[in-house]
Amino acid sequence: MLEDIVISFLWSISPFGEAKVGIPYGMLNGANIYVIFFICLAANILVFPIMMFFLDNINRYLLRFRWYKRPAIFVARRAKSGSGDKIRKYGFLGLTFFVMIPLPGTGVYAGSIAAYLFSMDRSKAFLANSVGISVSSIIIWITTFLSMGASF
Repeated sequence: MLEDIVISFLWSISPFGEAKVGIPYGMLNGANIYVIFFICLAANILVFPIMMFFLDNINRYLLRFRWYKRPAIFVARRAKSGSGDKIRKYGFLGLTFFVMIPLPGTGVYAGSIAAYLFSMDRSKAFLANSVGISVSSIIIWITTFLSMGASF
């Protein structure tokens, strides 16, 4: 059971799944559904400060290298085009709704990159990402819970 919680945490902090994968993985492998929810949510919220540190410090250094710069610009363009209109027009709410959508490519990683690219206030961007991923995690948790045939 501890192993499933750790794996769920790792899925939730990874850019390959976030809590959208961590929550169902833990729940479907028999871990406590409430513990899994909070562990995965906390892991996904942790992504924002990690990404801001990376973008402020490591990204700037790595942009000097061509092998990094091309994919970084590709990812930045995708994040900007996927969320740009919403964030420009609605700001905080646009970022919140973008992160809230429980689909691949719309989580905290993309929200953090978009907030960085649009130079949003860090505390507002953190709050928007946190609220968005909380709602997304609740949707995923309830959907997984109901698909398991369980009752509250």
